[in-house]
Amino acid sequence: MEFKHNAGDLLQRQQLPLSLKIKLSKRRILEWYTFFDGDVYVSFSGGKDSTVLLHLVRQTIFWDNVEAVFIDTGLEYPEIREFVKKQSNVTIIRPELNFKQVIQKYGYPVPSKEISRKIYYARQGATWAQKFIDGSAVDAEGRPSRYRVAKKWLPLLEAPFKVSAACCDIMKKHPAHKFDRETGKKAYVGTLACESELRKQAWLRDGCNAFDIKNPRSAPLSFWTENDILTYIKENNLEIASIYGDIIETGKMLPSFEVCDQPHLVPELTTTNAERTGCMFCMFGCHLEKEPNRFQRMKITHPKQYEFCLKPIEEGGLGLKAVLDYIGVKYE
Repeated sequence: MEFKHNAGDLLQRQQLPLSLKIKLSKRRILEWYTFFDGDVYVSFSGGKDSTVLLHLVRQTIFWDNVEAVFIDTGLEYPEIREFVKKQSNVTIIRPELNFKQVIQKYGYPVPSKEISRKIYYARQGATWAQKFIDGSAVDAEGRPSRYRVAKKWLPLLEAPFKVSAACCDIMKKHPAHKFDRETGKKAYVGTLACESELRKQAWLRDGCNAFDIKNPRSAPLSFWTENDILTYIKENNLEIASIYGDIIETGKMLPSFEVCDQPHLVPELTTTNAERTGCMFCMFGCHLEKEPNRFQRMKITHPKQYEFCLKPIEEGGLGLKAVLDYIGVKYE
């Protein structure tokens, strides 16, 4: 597999000052718009990253109120849904299956996309997945793969519940791809390479504008950092969903580079409430969170949703209590 960039390229771009990142992102936005003759849209989740993306796209393509598309999975925080409704030119689409149907048919999203995918297929008897379980998987150079499933997650192979990463594909990717096919439009997405290894690898392989993949997509913010997103919101006085609270300085400073050999420091920013929103009941990464974690916070801020997600499926809930107990994540 060929890669357009290496890790050093990504680091160099991530260290650029925000002013230069904005210029580079606008260039990628215009390239995408021009290549597809304006048949484009913004994949809009209502989160802070996609809010910045929507603002930047419409600031760049000021003559065209580019359509935003929101996938209503039923898993969004109420505050996110209300925020989406306030935006202009938003199209709402929905998946064919709801979350309960997905977890019953395929399994729960835990602890990460890559691990749950391997666990799911290993339980189905797939040889390639089993190699990541027993450590026999190798990389392109024939060395042992560093992506084997850690011992702490091997008990999921015998868990009394199913494990899968299918929810993201079924509830988000499938309806988005269907929209693409039906309209002929191609998406801008607000993903950041710093968010996960998968997104980092996607940027290294394809860059910001992936013209040649099966489902073309533009990720013009890929080389931005979390701090860039918050700084852009603050500097442009953007409204974001109330679930995030306020944006404040942590008291720490972070390096940035006006030119490569002249670093300077910028304030580190954070939000006073939620740091990430995404799907309310997703368990990916919850084992890494400091307390109060997302479920402990949900108990206080959204008690109805909290009770619903923990309640056993046979009692009308989602059954997350049994899963969280099994992996040792606190929720009270």
